[in-house]
Amino acid sequence: MPVEFISAVHTDSGASGPAAAGRTGFDPAYLRKYARALDDGGFDHTLVAYHSASPDAFQVAQFVATHTERVSPILAHRPGVIFPTHTARALATLDQISDGRLALHIISGGSDEEQHREGDYLNKAERYERSDEYIQILRKVWQADGPVSHEGKYFRFEGYYSDVKPVNGLVPISVGGSSQDAYRVGGQQGDIFGLWGEPLKETAEQIAAVNAVADAAGRPRPRIWVSFRPIIAPTDELAWEKAHRTLGVLKDQAQNTELLRHYRTTGRPANVGSQRLLDIAERGEVHDRCLWTAPAVATNAAGASTALVGSPETVAKALLDYVDIGCDLLSIRGYDPLNDAIDYARHVLPLVRQELAHRATTAQAA
Repeated sequence: MPVEFISAVHTDSGASGPAAAGRTGFDPAYLRKYARALDDGGFDHTLVAYHSASPDAFQVAQFVATHTERVSPILAHRPGVIFPTHTARALATLDQISDGRLALHIISGGSDEEQHREGDYLNKAERYERSDEYIQILRKVWQADGPVSHEGKYFRFEGYYSDVKPVNGLVPISVGGSSQDAYRVGGQQGDIFGLWGEPLKETAEQIAAVNAVADAAGRPRPRIWVSFRPIIAPTDELAWEKAHRTLGVLKDQAQNTELLRHYRTTGRPANVGSQRLLDIAERGEVHDRCLWTAPAVATNAAGASTALVGSPETVAKALLDYVDIGCDLLSIRGYDPLNDAIDYARHVLPLVRQELAHRATTAQAA
């Protein structure tokens, strides 16, 4: 499979994701501009994120699909929110609207506190079990030629059938995380497995863990998706100056209780992925070629938060380092989301693609 690029749409111009004070959190003109910038810039996919306080992800994904021509929305979804039969039908409908461009990212939920906000009181292990069952139901419904029934630990229904099916029969499903439960579900069920940006050694170890599960299950290994927040400038020196200015903004935002009141959880993060990022930060601020962990500390590792810092050439080389260990979906989104996406499209994507094309040509010649 070719190496592809993922971004993440923002529904409002608030740079850190949550709506700034006084905003609604949803600005259709801004979202339209953002989605079209990704489409025109050559991104292959864009994450449509999910949070209990954010605009509805299904409707945002449909908006993106109807205002773009080629970029694929990756819809983040929590299995505990909507019954899986309805989700299967809704996803198939959205896939038809997008002409087969849709992908699904399953979020089992890393924070009990956040899950409780939407009435989900299962523990983490149970949430991953539910995700496993949920994915099986989605595929069962999509592939069914007639009514299907199901009786499992978390869901039960009889005689369900959907008239609408995905364009290509199935919607690709992504699973993410850094726990053993995540590896198990992702290896057994995922077409894609998502990781946050850790050093190369740790990333390779996680890929091996997921692949081992897939191999044991006798199924194809998932494609690996790795996420970063690159900070670029014409030279490495200027990029690091920009990085420290960005860090100052992140620290100020972290102290703004009004800005983050719905997005903040208390204490050390409960999810393993965030814990790993903070532990890596304790071991050093810069890893490998240019992986910077300070933003993870400033944000309490709330999501993908590590940065690649440098000139476009340096960041492109760093991304290729991850390609070399098995990552073929590169998620890059910035702390200044729209402007950064435009800069990545102009200065980073072409460099990575040129090098990959050169490698392919050299391999063919050999």
